[in-house]
Amino acid sequence: MKIVILGTSSAMPTADRGMSSMAILRGGELLLFDAGEGMQKALIKAKLGLNRKTKIFITHLHGDHCVGLIGLLQTMSMVSRDKTLEVYGPQGIASFVKGNMKYLGFSLAYPLVIHEVKEEGVIVNEQGYRIRTLRAEHSIPTLAYVLQEKPRPGIFSSYKARKFGVPEGHLWSSLQHGKSVKVNGRAVKPRQVVGPSRSGRVIGISGDTRPSPRLTRFFSGAHILIFDATYGDEHADKAVENTHSTAREAATVASKAGAGLLILTHFSSRYEDVEVLVKQAKEVHPKTIAAHDFLSLEVPYPD
Repeated sequence: MKIVILGTSSAMPTADRGMSSMAILRGGELLLFDAGEGMQKALIKAKLGLNRKTKIFITHLHGDHCVGLIGLLQTMSMVSRDKTLEVYGPQGIASFVKGNMKYLGFSLAYPLVIHEVKEEGVIVNEQGYRIRTLRAEHSIPTLAYVLQEKPRPGIFSSYKARKFGVPEGHLWSSLQHGKSVKVNGRAVKPRQVVGPSRSGRVIGISGDTRPSPRLTRFFSGAHILIFDATYGDEHADKAVENTHSTAREAATVASKAGAGLLILTHFSSRYEDVEVLVKQAKEVHPKTIAAHDFLSLEVPYPD
């Protein structure tokens, strides 16, 4: 699994920062979170591809998080995408997409499925992972997301399998997939040769938000937390006024949630150098870094 940050600026781009968007590449699937202006160019530059299995998750309908979606959809069509594309977002996302497509007068060469999220909880339940959502605390309806991999099988012991007389081959595969096998009339169960299941990776994405106890619980145990850090301590009043978070507040959520790495993002254009934000956050949560456009980060398994 790999995280690629595609844009880190809030409200408006800067010379060095594009608009809010990030990608998670898991196996052959691409999961995109937000689509700020120029998203398709960032996606091409990051060489993530435009015709792989893809889901897009929009946190809210402020322009810096969704305007790029329309251009991305059109670009995917122009390069002859043929795979179904799924888009998830708050209520209003369907009319936003369909209305703009109608106004701009273009259609798509591939199937598009739009899911308006009306309830908190699990919205995607794939074989290897699920995605949960919670309402964040912003000036308009906003969603926070958690990608949580399902538990992986335990480690298979070839030594124990041989000890029970199980020959290498399809019987080993059956045991690894949780099925009992018979050897010389005796049943061998998976738990006899496979260790306990291992937890998967958990990634949290805040969207634009004020910190809250609900969000802290929602992100509990995240191995990586990507959080709104629009302001520093000196502008804490603006964070409250504009319903964003400071870097220190992001770190407080991460610390209380027992999160691993905290990645700060969505920086106000007033901060040419965001190291001051990292410094403030590290006073609360030492394992903190600042995102930058095209930051690429491999996500190891917790064990």
